[in-house]
Amino acid sequence: MASVVICSSAFQTLGRAQAKAFGAPDLPLAIIPHPFGSRTRDEIKTIAAECSAQIARIVHQGGQGVNRGTTEAATASRFVEAPWEQEEFDAFCRSRAWSDGLPLVAPTEARVARMLAGTSRAPGDIVGAIAPSYAAATVERIAANAVMTGCDPRFLPVVIAALEATCDPVFNLQAVQTTTNPATPWIIVNGPLAASLEINGGVNCLGQGSWANAAIGRAVRLVLQNIGGAIPGTMDQATHGQPGKFAFCCAENEAANPWEALHVERGQAQGSNAVTVVCATGTLNVNSHTKNADELLRVFADTLAQPTSNDYWYSGAPFLILSPEHAEILHRAGLSKADVKQRLWTQSKLDASRLSDRDFLRPEHARRAELGEVTRETLLPITKTPAEIGIVVAGGPGTHSVYVPGFGNSHPATRAITP
Repeated sequence: MASVVICSSAFQTLGRAQAKAFGAPDLPLAIIPHPFGSRTRDEIKTIAAECSAQIARIVHQGGQGVNRGTTEAATASRFVEAPWEQEEFDAFCRSRAWSDGLPLVAPTEARVARMLAGTSRAPGDIVGAIAPSYAAATVERIAANAVMTGCDPRFLPVVIAALEATCDPVFNLQAVQTTTNPATPWIIVNGPLAASLEINGGVNCLGQGSWANAAIGRAVRLVLQNIGGAIPGTMDQATHGQPGKFAFCCAENEAANPWEALHVERGQAQGSNAVTVVCATGTLNVNSHTKNADELLRVFADTLAQPTSNDYWYSGAPFLILSPEHAEILHRAGLSKADVKQRLWTQSKLDASRLSDRDFLRPEHARRAELGEVTRETLLPITKTPAEIGIVVAGGPGTHSVYVPGFGNSHPATRAITP
């Protein structure tokens, strides 16, 4: 059967890299000139005709099949000789696109063995096929990347669980890894293990200073790059990216949470250890000194309602990180977490007339099955249901919460952390 990839000229590098990862480096590409979102209808018709001709020509020539099977050889680890001196080792990794730009620890055989002692899983166990290359992430390969980012062996089960969650189809890792959006996994850890590993869910939990937060978040990102193939400029096509693409990990502040914890809400047992991955496209400080729950929810809802948000275009999965002070105000007013979500969902509906003409076309088509006919008078909800608005409690003292907009094409995934 003939195969062909259709992509815009801006994504040629991604198309070629992914074809190579799938074992078809010579897979033909049908190229559409970029950008085409600003083209007139007549120009689009001309482009479509030219692309159709390309496809017909490729099919006539036979195309090429794609083999996405994972062989035993493809999962086997291999030794690579590398310089021992720190500066030379970092340069060696950078030259091979194995680096995130920060100093790395050399994954020697002894260090990887020590890391593997942090889990009972066999080195050859496959945790998942990491998009967009869909290469096999074995426990040993994950351990090697964890060594490079300075992880403690005790952190390895958290890293493994987070990677398992990213491979859940609902998370849509293929899109997260290759989009022009500043999308990245945000790792939220729940349960007693968070405290024992000193994963910060309190003061400055999204910032610097916590070994576990930084090392776990960085290890997951390095696996997504080194095994998943999301190298900036090849498969990773983010226009700007964001600092969270270095590391984005925290714990929920369960001690300050007046409601049930995130992982319990998502089906895990009370007192268990779990990790939830959320596709985050950034963070926005939400600073309000009001002590009135109604006012607080109103200004929160106004903050969510942005016409440039993917969540309104596609019905996404935004999150609100409530500071303990803001959570207490809402709880003291007698509101459950479900009440807060319902109020936010209702009050944050976006008037579709605020969207640009071209951006309006997205929800007009993408949300038709959900909302029926979408017009300029439609009030767009940020998610399909109130329950899909995520709420966690984290942070220290202060009247600050954090809005974490979603990607629209990704939804959270939760996995239990096992030894």
